[in-house]
Amino acid sequence: MEVKEGDMFPDFKLKADDGKEVSLSDLKGKKSVVYFYPKDDTPGCTKEACSFRDSINSFESQRIPVFGISVDSIESHKKFKNKYSIPFTLLSDSDKKVIAKLGIKSILGVASRVTFILDENGKILKIYPKVSPDKHAEEILAFLKKE
Repeated sequence: MEVKEGDMFPDFKLKADDGKEVSLSDLKGKKSVVYFYPKDDTPGCTKEACSFRDSINSFESQRIPVFGISVDSIESHKKFKNKYSIPFTLLSDSDKKVIAKLGIKSILGVASRVTFILDENGKILKIYPKVSPDKHAEEILAFLKKE
């Protein structure tokens, strides 16, 4: 991994599932959870997304947005989001530039399962390089309570 805790998250501009673009500057002013996952609608990725979905009220009550990022297309994200009622933004890194900047591209060319918690200025507070998909949202909420 090319970045570490305490580093600034690299600047990016990615298309969201609603067709808008999201950049690092859009995240500034509040803590954010940015998680990378390999592929839409696969067992582990579905468990992870549903873990965040089921905990979304806890994130929203702290005004902490959640963003999921994979190399899948916007169309794939829309289907995945609709199928599982995912209430947060999914971003497409289809050209793999962000995962390359972060050094988290797997040997299969997709994103590794890694989560970043960013502070209000875009600095990386915490990196989760090893993720248990079904309990991950709870783990992040426990960390955020201590912050």
